[in-house]
Amino acid sequence: MGALHEGHLSLARLARKQCDQVVASIFVNPAQFAPTEDLSKYPRTLERDIEMLTEAGVDVVFLPSVPEMYPNGIPLDVKVQQGTFVEVKGKSHQMEGSIRPHFFRGVATVVTKLFNIIQPTHAFFGQKDAQQCAVVRSMVRDLWIPTTIVVGATVRERDGLAMSSRNRYLSDEERAVAPVLYKGLSAGLDAYEKGVKERGDLMEVVEKVVSAEPRVRLEYLSLANPFSLVEESSVGTEGAILSGAIRVGNTRIIDNVLLGVSTQKWVE
Repeated sequence: MGALHEGHLSLARLARKQCDQVVASIFVNPAQFAPTEDLSKYPRTLERDIEMLTEAGVDVVFLPSVPEMYPNGIPLDVKVQQGTFVEVKGKSHQMEGSIRPHFFRGVATVVTKLFNIIQPTHAFFGQKDAQQCAVVRSMVRDLWIPTTIVVGATVRERDGLAMSSRNRYLSDEERAVAPVLYKGLSAGLDAYEKGVKERGDLMEVVEKVVSAEPRVRLEYLSLANPFSLVEESSVGTEGAILSGAIRVGNTRIIDNVLLGVSTQKWVE
């Protein structure tokens, strides 16, 4: 959606290595925002974004307009929207969907449109948005879209904070405490690697770290099957996604780690 950072550029470079031609789209998608969210304030740095993508080896930057993508218009209130929308049932209501129930309907719709327009052989997404990766992968499979989904590793700041366009919203004080979610998830990963597999025990480890920082508010934690996204009572043979979201001031931070499954196996 623009306001690019090193995480986006890492995907562009990964695409450059694997593909003959690389196309990047920049489109702030209204269908992903609720009426109370930050559509009007979402950072837009188009000129700099194009420069960064060019330097990363992107051949074409696709810049569709809202009327082109949504010819019927796109009011933020889902109840009054008109036109065709795509929804992936079973993987859109939990985790991030429990906080933003409109979000993955907007993602699936705009990605379907972009795939139809560009018709890519491969599409590159970041692991930071793990649920989005799972939703898109299911959509591609169910709709027989001939595009291979490739997931790149989360790119982090030196203190572990996952790079995000919304990080620029953080004040200096908020930025100092924002990595606490990743610290908590990392503690959960360490516990798992030491033999802890039960949901309650893993959640307790993460919550202990996050709750020690009074300047953040925990929105949710999830321990989900990495393929079905069904919440798990323990980490099974297929592994799990340990994820969560916090709010630091007015900014939401999301993150995840994989337990007992590699990124490669999870994507395949």
